[in-house]
Amino acid sequence: QEKSSHLSAALFGEDCEISREQLYELLKFAALGKGHNATQPSWCHIYHQSHLAGVVVIVLHEMSQLHFYKFYLQFKHLRKVFRHKFILKPSTNFLASLYGEGANPKPQEAAQGLTSTSSECTPESSDLPCDPIIQKYGEKKQGLTSYMLTLEEQKKNGYPIKGSPGCKGYVDTECHQQRTDSSPLFGLDCEMCLTAKGNEVTHVSLVDAQGQCLLNELVRPESTVVNYCTRFSGVTKKMLLPVKTRLPDIQTKLKKMLPHDAVLVGHSLNADLQALEMIHPSVIDTSLLFARNEGRRFKLKFLAKAVLGKEIQSEQKVGHDPAEDARAALELAQFFIEQGPAKVAELNLEMLLMTEKQAEASQKKAAFQPRRWRVQKQLKQPPHLPKPCFLDCLQVAGQKPLLLGKQERESPGLCQSNPSTSNKQILQRALEDVPLSSFSIIQFSLDPEYIASPLVAELCEKVRSKLTDMLTIYAGPFEEGFCLKSVKKEFGRCGPIQSLTVVTETYQPYVCIQYEVLEAAQLAVESLDGAEVAGSCIKVQRPDSAALLDCDVLIKELELDVENEGVIYVAGLKKSLTETDLQEEFSQLKDLETLFLPKDLQSGKHRKCCFLKFQKSESAVDALELIKRWTVKGSKLRSRNALASGHLWRWIWQMNHSKGKQGGCLLHKKMEQPSVSEQDLRKKVKKLDHHIKKLYRSLQDNTLCVVLFPGVNSMHGSQSGLGLMGIKADGGRSAC
Repeated sequence: QEKSSHLSAALFGEDCEISREQLYELLKFAALGKGHNATQPSWCHIYHQSHLAGVVVIVLHEMSQLHFYKFYLQFKHLRKVFRHKFILKPSTNFLASLYGEGANPKPQEAAQGLTSTSSECTPESSDLPCDPIIQKYGEKKQGLTSYMLTLEEQKKNGYPIKGSPGCKGYVDTECHQQRTDSSPLFGLDCEMCLTAKGNEVTHVSLVDAQGQCLLNELVRPESTVVNYCTRFSGVTKKMLLPVKTRLPDIQTKLKKMLPHDAVLVGHSLNADLQALEMIHPSVIDTSLLFARNEGRRFKLKFLAKAVLGKEIQSEQKVGHDPAEDARAALELAQFFIEQGPAKVAELNLEMLLMTEKQAEASQKKAAFQPRRWRVQKQLKQPPHLPKPCFLDCLQVAGQKPLLLGKQERESPGLCQSNPSTSNKQILQRALEDVPLSSFSIIQFSLDPEYIASPLVAELCEKVRSKLTDMLTIYAGPFEEGFCLKSVKKEFGRCGPIQSLTVVTETYQPYVCIQYEVLEAAQLAVESLDGAEVAGSCIKVQRPDSAALLDCDVLIKELELDVENEGVIYVAGLKKSLTETDLQEEFSQLKDLETLFLPKDLQSGKHRKCCFLKFQKSESAVDALELIKRWTVKGSKLRSRNALASGHLWRWIWQMNHSKGKQGGCLLHKKMEQPSVSEQDLRKKVKKLDHHIKKLYRSLQDNTLCVVLFPGVNSMHGSQSGLGLMGIKADGGRSAC
């Protein structure tokens, strides 16, 4: 059976804003694979990229996240098909940022696609023979077996060798089959702690050649831990408390997982194998593969950035992620094998490292300089170097990209349409031409009257007003002199409260509560309507306004949004709990995949609620039932299906805290009829959704489809963009 491509995107939670560079990274890899220096994107993973039938990018010019959620119910197809959504910063030159900035590179430059484009960093061809990589491997491409360490190299670099005095009791992987250039590669990395015995494994990860994580487990050391080395390992005493896995368990698992001709890849892999107390005959060590003079070695973090364009071992994270490091080492080896020593030498890594160190030194120096000096220095800096255009790389590879609609780029190699054609004509051309192209950009546009600033401002205010209404509930009536603290405590269990005021214009007092998240308001309506609070049997309801007539429909559709499948909302958490604490607290919930703890985007404090994402929808349903049972037994936790996890939570927070927000709670609002332009725009949006549905249905299975709302960036203000993506699977829906 033929393999199907699928996506794995780490977009759940706070890291849901994607830069233009990251989007470029995704499209370049999807279009070119591992050729032309294209690498797996840092923020998501495309499995079986070589099986992609094509890449189709649909751009909805002049539209933003505001349009998607203002007309959410009209976008019937988009919201039901694409599981992965992300926020985009608005850009002035959107298309150029998609496939590379600036002018087209020459064909031969596009074919090389090197990370460094500066002439200072590119060595002369006469210098290449002196490069330590060329001296070690020669200039010609070779198979992977040429880069495996010999027995002598393993002995010299401290690898465990069968029969060696220091390896008594070590476990042999028993992978003794003859290696060929087709043997499978596996990335391995371990994190260690210091014990009375020495270095012992606390975390081990194994990834396959596609970057898929096969093993990612914490390990309890046999000896007493002297230092957890948390700064590097990321492992704490608390994390290891529930762990029962021991080193022999890991050794057994690795022996079962590795085929008899497996080649292990790692960075200074000798330390990992020593800590694992295992012997494996065939290894590629990336710290030795990217050879330097005088026995020095490049750090994995530097190589990942310089060669792959990836940021790993972020200082924002506590400790290293062994799966991330294993994947980086594996991709470095794959790059070296596929590109060959000459291409790697042309990267001039020594020069790049020196440039990086000089830049770091300059930054430290600049921190102590007066501001005026820094500005003068910045004015003398060279201009930003453009990224190579991967559309030109496609042409060099014999593929002809397709660009239909609004033109922002001239290139003789592109198939283009007349920019003045209507959306209907563009759709017709797309249905005919997309099957003939491996990479297509289809652009739909709105007429000028629909992008006028007054209309956008009107839409923005209406969305903000509607969100405020949806986040607001009224509770009452209460008795005179009721305890407001008790009310706040009870309603606070549903989620973070932004404001709470007493309404005194009524015969008996009511309380107006505005929440920070949609789930909290909905939970309050569902669980506290008819309940006894502060000594009164109360009614809980949303404001009575025309904007909320379709509120129940909208809530239901948000709940059914594919992005929220298998995601639940949990409130009533203690403020002192960390993400690690919560992982432990919810460890008994089956198939829990990810936990997202929303934070105030200004203060950084978490909001006493969280979102839990499960591998299966059934597991999410079971979790809701279990938490409900906990609540009956006295737990303060409250839960329901998610409505606005990930990017939508962040956008709602920004809308709710942006300028022009209406303060206080209004009992009555003027019922405004939509302007003629807004009514027409609603119809246009419905048509656009139908166009996309028609185009999507015509695509082959295994086609990566990315729909982009670029956002608006003008003198009148900016609106963030939105991206939706998925790989079409059997049945028409996008694959995870």
